[in-house]
Order: sequence, then C-alpha cells, then structure tokens
Amino acid sequence: MTYILDTHIFLWWLEDSPKLSKTTKEIIANPSNIIVISTVSFWEIVIKAGIKKLTLKKKGRLKDLLTIDEFPVLSVKIEHIRVLAELPPFHKDPFDRMLIAQAKSENIKLLTDDKKITAYF
Repeated sequence: MTYILDTHIFLWWLEDSPKLSKTTKEIIANPSNIIVISTVSFWEIVIKAGIKKLTLKKKGRLKDLLTIDEFPVLSVKIEHIRVLAELPPFHKDPFDRMLIAQAKSENIKLLTDDKKITAYF
C-alpha cells in the first residue's frame, strides 16, 4: 500500500519520537509499503522553522532535512490543486489541506495524528 506522511508524522519518524504510535511505526517500517513525502511538508518545515513556530532538535537539522532521500518525494501537480479547490472547509491549515488533496488525488492513504483530517476520508 502507498502512504503519504503528514508533516508531523515525518518529523516524529525522523526524531524517533514516542508520540509516533506503534501502528504508524510498523506501517512506515514495513518494506512492502511505499511511503512518500510531499514537497508541501518540506515547504511547511522551512516556513515554520523560519518564523520560529517549529524547533528542530539538532542545529543544522533543517539543511539535513532538505537532503533526506529515505522516501520518494511527491511534488505538487495541477490535479492536486484542482482537488484542493473542491475540498470542503473542515480544516483551515493550508499545508494540511494540500496534503489531503494530494492523498485524495493520488488515491493514497494520509498517515496523520490530526483528527480534523479524518473528516475528509
């Protein structure tokens, strides 16, 4: 199965955070699953780190994050934006809304801990 990681799940995975559920860890670690990261997540990390809304655990970590090749990267496509335009306004966060649109457009599961996102699936 193919999954796209919500930004916080991606960060928790990289930090081996105890916030990451056992089930989610198993899904990500399972070699039969395809795990993708959206360019939207990298964009969100850069913006939030820049405005001090996100603190990464290690100095230089932001630079390191941008070179991670552990997972394939899903770029934003025009079809994703078309789906985004049709989403109901259950969730206001623009980064999450784009990840939702990508997941729906690509017919892949979005791994998240955000309860507001489940209303879309």
